Amino acid sequence: MRKAAITPSFAPHALLALLTLLALSVTACGGDGGGNAAEASRPAAELSLVPPDGAKDVKPGGPLTARVNNGTLTALTVTGPDGQPVGGTLEDGAFTPEDGLAVDTEYKVRATAASADGKETASESAFHTLKPAKEQTETVTVLPAGGTTVGVGQPLSLTFDHKVKNKAEIERRLKVTTNNDTEGSWGWLTETLTGKDRVDWRPKEYWKPGTRVTLEAPLSGVDTGSGRYLTKSYSTSATIGRSQLAKVDVPAHKLTLERDGRVVKSIPITAGDPAKTPTWSGRMPLMAKEGKIKMTAASVGLTGYDQWVDKSMRMTVSGTFAHQAEWAESYIGSANRSHGCIGMKAADATWFYAQAQIGDVFDVTGGKETVAAGNGFGEWNLPWDQWRKHSALK
Repeated sequence: MRKAAITPSFAPHALLALLTLLALSVTACGGDGGGNAAEASRPAAELSLVPPDGAKDVKPGGPLTARVNNGTLTALTVTGPDGQPVGGTLEDGAFTPEDGLAVDTEYKVRATAASADGKETASESAFHTLKPAKEQTETVTVLPAGGTTVGVGQPLSLTFDHKVKNKAEIERRLKVTTNNDTEGSWGWLTETLTGKDRVDWRPKEYWKPGTRVTLEAPLSGVDTGSGRYLTKSYSTSATIGRSQLAKVDVPAHKLTLERDGRVVKSIPITAGDPAKTPTWSGRMPLMAKEGKIKMTAASVGLTGYDQWVDKSMRMTVSGTFAHQAEWAESYIGSANRSHGCIGMKAADATWFYAQAQIGDVFDVTGGKETVAAGNGFGEWNLPWDQWRKHSALK
């Protein structure tokens, strides 16, 4: 039997059909047409913002984040009511404001994300921070007063009306700058008698005269951790004046004023009765020049006097003053008979009051135990290493 012959006229058509099928197969499996279809099916990036659009009563310290599905976050901008961007850092989708957010304020957020193919998606929202009730607010007293000239012992000081738990968060916001890179540290104290929390910044050594110092305290919106919010930011600045130290020798009944390292004048004084009401020892910067005030024994837990006193200069929170004591002139310079204050003759008190500046240091020796750190600006009695341990960021 003979094999059937394949006619030459059929073979080219079969080969062409076969090649056409192969080409279609290749195109369908991995050619350009298949790639475009895959890219078209990739999902767009999806953005969700926290807090969401329209949120109210948002805690200023709460989370501010952008969550992205099917893509990568490329930018996030927060703007306040003035339209200016809020400074801060963006990490892992979380935005941390540099100075925190204010209470009772509307903010806008705009975030963008890119999908794997580079296509960008944007999302915008607006939210309003909480408006704390009066009983939820915290106020601060800042010293020294702005634009003043103060003595070499004056610290920067913020006193809070109520107890503070988030000390580290508050301290982290405080910024001190000087014109000569003065070394210093913050430290937290409980103020004598009032029990209030206070944070002071003191230099390692007394200030150098002529130093210019500025404090910025962007505290608006900060939660104290005790159920209260700070509702404003604070700032102050001061210049350090001449160096004046009032060295008080209690046993010798003498006060010597030194200015820029030189003795200006020595004057007789009477200090606290050592058996009943001794004067504190230690370094006590002048807190305030209060002039003529009424002093009562009851105000400091004592009995026996109620009188007006002139040329009064406060040294401690607990009621230690340097002042005029004309009723005691017979024993000024020879005996210690006061209720703990530094008493001077009228003429000497008038002269000294005119010389004194807030922040000048009374350095008292020979009294009773050293004044507590929180009784006035008694932190100067702590060695530098001990003072630094009072920082919440140690």
